[in-house]
Amino acid sequence: MLTEKIKTATLQYHQETEKILIGKMKSMRSLNDYSAILKLFYGYFGGLEQRVDQYIDANNLSDYAGRRKTAALATDIEALGETLPRKAEGGELPTIENELQAFGALYVIEGSTLGGKIISKMVQQHLGITDGKGLSFFDGYGDDTGKKWSAFQQALNNIGMSPEREDAVIAAANDTFAKFRDWLEYKD
Repeated sequence: MLTEKIKTATLQYHQETEKILIGKMKSMRSLNDYSAILKLFYGYFGGLEQRVDQYIDANNLSDYAGRRKTAALATDIEALGETLPRKAEGGELPTIENELQAFGALYVIEGSTLGGKIISKMVQQHLGITDGKGLSFFDGYGDDTGKKWSAFQQALNNIGMSPEREDAVIAAANDTFAKFRDWLEYKD
């Protein structure tokens, strides 16, 4: 299945990206530090979703409209009294010129919801957030996270019908992770 192949093929870039994120999360000392992390996600995912939107919609992923992350990030940033940063553009983002590349990028975006509940609890405890303010992005799909991830995996498996098509999705996912890693590492 494509989802297993993509998980294996993106492991290095995924781990590199995750290492930077964990470092930023561990060094969080204030709501301002947390806002800075949300802004990094907003900037990258905001630009990335604009590219993905050109190739994915309800026709090839029935619940796509409910999977967009930029609005939740904007809500969180504004709830913490911050202004929205610019969105990534040009060479800061992976090349997305077709549906296969868009699904590869979406694999990275959707995968970000899996650890969200753990991160949300960590942020609440570490920063003393008791009202849930600023946590909608990391809360993801709430109790439906597992179900939504399974549905996305099924849609992803349905588009990879040949080695060439699978390679295109995998290459786009790797490029998306690599560009996200660079965005996290060099943007502050």
